[in-house]
Amino acid sequence: MTRNNRVTAYNDDGTMNGYTMDPRGGSGGGSISGYLLHRVKPHLPPWLGIAGAGLAGALGHERWANSAGAGVGLTLASVALTGTTWWVGRTTGKQRRLHSAITVAAGSAWLTAACLAGPTTGPIDDLYLMGGPGVALSWNVRMAMRRTDGAGEGAGSDKGLLEKVGLARAQIGAAKVEPNRVTAPIAGAAGEHTHDDVTKALAHIASALDLPTSAVRYTPDADSARRGELVIVPEDMLAETIEWEGPSDLGGSIADPLVIGRYDDGAPLMLWLPGDPSPEVKRNSTHLLIAGGTGSGKGDAALNLLTEILSRRDVLVWLSDPKAFQDFGPLRPGLDWGVEGGPDTEVMVEGVKAAIPARTRWLGAHSYRQWVPECAQVQDSSEHTCRPDGRPCGCPGMPFLVAWMEEAANTLRALGDDAFTGIAQEARSAGISLVVSLQRPSYDQMSTSTRASLPSVLALGCDPRDEGFSLPDSVLDAGAHPGAWGNRRPGYCYLVTPGVPEDRYPSPGRTRAFSHRAVSLMEVLASWAQRNGATADPITAGAASGVAGRLYTGRTAAGDDQAAAPDAVEEDEDGMEYGLLVDPEDADIDPEAELPEAEQGDDAPIFGQESGHKPSPAEARQLFARALEEFEEEGRMVVGPKDFTDWCDRNNLSRPWVSARLKEAAMEGRLEATNTTGRWRIVPALTAA
Repeated sequence: MTRNNRVTAYNDDGTMNGYTMDPRGGSGGGSISGYLLHRVKPHLPPWLGIAGAGLAGALGHERWANSAGAGVGLTLASVALTGTTWWVGRTTGKQRRLHSAITVAAGSAWLTAACLAGPTTGPIDDLYLMGGPGVALSWNVRMAMRRTDGAGEGAGSDKGLLEKVGLARAQIGAAKVEPNRVTAPIAGAAGEHTHDDVTKALAHIASALDLPTSAVRYTPDADSARRGELVIVPEDMLAETIEWEGPSDLGGSIADPLVIGRYDDGAPLMLWLPGDPSPEVKRNSTHLLIAGGTGSGKGDAALNLLTEILSRRDVLVWLSDPKAFQDFGPLRPGLDWGVEGGPDTEVMVEGVKAAIPARTRWLGAHSYRQWVPECAQVQDSSEHTCRPDGRPCGCPGMPFLVAWMEEAANTLRALGDDAFTGIAQEARSAGISLVVSLQRPSYDQMSTSTRASLPSVLALGCDPRDEGFSLPDSVLDAGAHPGAWGNRRPGYCYLVTPGVPEDRYPSPGRTRAFSHRAVSLMEVLASWAQRNGATADPITAGAASGVAGRLYTGRTAAGDDQAAAPDAVEEDEDGMEYGLLVDPEDADIDPEAELPEAEQGDDAPIFGQESGHKPSPAEARQLFARALEEFEEEGRMVVGPKDFTDWCDRNNLSRPWVSARLKEAAMEGRLEATNTTGRWRIVPALTAA
């Protein structure tokens, strides 16, 4: 190391030897001969050992010449020393262990012979003069090779590392070094190692390298049971929080990648929702599960994805949020349909189900096997026409549709664990992606069929016991451990999705953070989506309206004024407000009309008698039909007996009577059954007619 024009000399093991020399000719602490002596020092021990053995042989001969007892003792000592050297060398490399044992065995054998017969007797002195320098030089060569051959030293180090972690006979190939990423092929010993042995050793490798467990991953070779790639990321580039500063591709297509963060080596973290049937890509469309425990940053991860989706020109978003848009409030104007959970979410789920066959039928009629960006444009091509004569049909385009179920555990509790099963299994072919977000995707909340139909997952920190609910076993075996983060590292995640190389699955990433400074920018994005985003096509809007009636209005264009309520007050010229002077329900009563004749039950109630007028069966059915119309006008499109509790009290009717009428209405086509027992979906009046 150079500092102030002085050079510090190092030993071969990398430690300073305490000697410095001035490169201009002067010396600091020694001369040039002293510097050379320090350079020679590491090579002197083998020669000193040879000299010591010769001196010991001469002195031993003076004491034990022709002594039978000394011969037995020296022989036993020689064998014991050689065996001890072999046993001690078990933790080193095989070559070093063998070299050490041979050196000790040869030296102790010569010393025994020299002590008993004499160092100059027969060939003993010749063996010393020829063998001694040879042994010493062999150690000098070994040291020189270790110092100068960096590749060999690295291989030795790798070998020692693999021995420590239980993969002694495994082989590591040439490493590929990238910025903050080292990839090395590894092959287990034939017949001894499998992929499981390597994955079990990952934690020990991370410990040996003093790295986090998530920094070491293994990608198995699909064509071999013992070969794969070992990936090491020495520096955690995710420690720095990066705030969201806007979408990555404003005005682009939903078919382009959605960038939601970055990987630990700095590469962009991105995914695709539509498929790509081109021969170069062949990527399937996908549904996405967003899973993470409380405090893991799931809300920010969802905002990253939703802002990317809303920034594209050819996509609609239907979103259910039982948290009343606590996080998504600034983005709500950009949604095509947004509801706050409860019965409205039931209607949205039914609306998605109704849209699937309608959209699939449209795609088939226009010769599309799956949704592609051309579907969102006016169909002016003869290759994609629904006309039997083959001429361009000019049909309006059909945008991609994202059905987003936020805090889906709430919806699953209300509708049942298989509420999304049909959608997850059928929607991809209709150009629809389902996004399900919840904290714990366990099988007691979500059916196994639904979970199996969600190919993609964005897994954030969770309880270690929940890792298997979020990520496939193969990804966990390769080194992914979201349970190691919990809620201590918000935004850290793993992404498993089509279009991303499989060796990326166990690589951790981090989504961008949304602070209070992002609110105004999200509002601007929502306004842009109002003006420039896609509008619902007649097929999708018709399917939604046929199920939801007035509850589905589509996205309101920016600047549109809401229609005044029919009961709005009027303002006179003097600024005073005047409204109706009677209650709204009494507005149609003619004050000049005669009162109706009294009927049975209209008198004052007495003990044991019902109060008020009890309608006749015909009147009751008319009241029930009118109640369904009122529910429809209010947008309450999913009803059950409990929704008629107050109505029954007002009209002196019982809930069992209502249950029977609900079944009759279903048989007449005015209602349809839902996934939840005892709940019925109102068929809009025009559709029923």
